Amino acid sequence: MAAEHSRDKDAREKEDDELSIPRAALNKMIKELVPNVRVSNDARELVLSCCTEFIHLVSSEANDICNKQQKKTISPEHVLGALESLGFGAYKEEAYAVLQEAKAVAAKKRRQSTRLENLGIPEEELLRQQQELFAKARQEQALLEQQEWLAMQQAAQAAAQQQQQQQQPQQSVPQLNDSNNDEDDYS
Repeated sequence: MAAEHSRDKDAREKEDDELSIPRAALNKMIKELVPNVRVSNDARELVLSCCTEFIHLVSSEANDICNKQQKKTISPEHVLGALESLGFGAYKEEAYAVLQEAKAVAAKKRRQSTRLENLGIPEEELLRQQQELFAKARQEQALLEQQEWLAMQQAAQAAAQQQQQQQQPQQSVPQLNDSNNDEDDYS
């Protein structure tokens, strides 16, 4: 029986290790709460263990309250009730304030995400407008590419003409022969 109890305890400890607060978050909280105090690693581990145990305790009590009310989801009221029944009633007010703040942040995020819905323009119309903008952008891009191609062709033609002019031997100026003047014929 003792060996079985020892195995259960080891399993719970291993499970507790897996379900804990991230150390980085805990270190940040400690630094914010006591910025000018050095805290040893052992003390940090002890705080981590206490926090984890506290969360387990409150969660378990909130679950019991939830089950007694025949509910399937733990609500904030169950957690506040758990604090009271565990003797942490002094923290209820602060916990409630944090709950209200979290709800306000969540509501703000929801309002921002539904901003598109609040425009009053049906999604089909927005999609049509988007497709028009894409088509216009494609046309403008094609026109730019065509202009660049024409400019390259003109530059190539100009270069070819210049090269052709440089390759042609320079012709001498033709001399005028006066064939009408037979008097100069010395034959």
